Parts: sequence; C-alpha cells; structure tokens
Amino acid sequence: MLALVRTAYARWVPLIGREPAPMTDDYAARIAAGQGFVLEAPDGRILGLVVLEEEPEALLLDNIAIAPEAQGQGLGHGLMDFIEAEARRRGHRLIRIFINAAMEANIRLYESLGFVETHRAMQGAFRRVNMEKRLP
Repeated sequence: MLALVRTAYARWVPLIGREPAPMTDDYAARIAAGQGFVLEAPDGRILGLVVLEEEPEALLLDNIAIAPEAQGQGLGHGLMDFIEAEARRRGHRLIRIFINAAMEANIRLYESLGFVETHRAMQGAFRRVNMEKRLP
C-alpha cells in the first residue's frame, strides 16, 4: 500500500513543499485496524486503495489513491461507490474528507462528486480543506 501511495502522491511534493501525510502513514497499522481496503488486479498488483476511519456521525475518507498507471480508467469512481456503500452499510449518511489546500484540482474533483467545503484549518503543518458529502 505504501509503495502505491508514494507513487500516486509524488506529484504533490513540489507543490506542498513536503510529503503529504498519506506518504508517511503506517499502512500495516491501518490494515490491522480494519481501515485499509485495496483494489487488486487479477495478477495481484494493488491498483487502488482507500483508508476509512469510523467517526461517531460520519465515515472519514482518510485516503484514496489509484496507481498512476491505472488512473483514468474509472477506478477512482468505483472506489467512491464502494466508500458510499460502506458508509451506508455502517449506518452513516455522511462522508467526511480533508484535503491539503494546495491540491486545488482534488478539491474541484470532490466538489464535482457532491462534496461541499465546511471549513479550512491547520492540522499540524498542513493547511486542510474539510469537506463532506451527505448521502441520500
């Protein structure tokens, strides 16, 4: 999982000036906690992943990444469908996400998927845009 995240997020390092938080996450711990989910190719390669955290009133989408060579094939939309189904399965009608403020293209992408900005805040050394999506 870490190898996929490192390649998927590498393009953001120059813009942010440091590695985004997902590049330093502990994916073994995420898997052990039942928070990590992967999308595998038939040959076993990991093409995409999500990290989901349970919150009292929402499901937090902590990370979603698609392998660079698999981007543009609709896999991200498929993972978003999985996330929405998982939120419903867990009894949530709200998905939260936070995005580095420098990742403007990602902010626009999530807006196009129905997420709305709720606020901006510093989280450690990162400027975050907090967004949420209410499910029907």
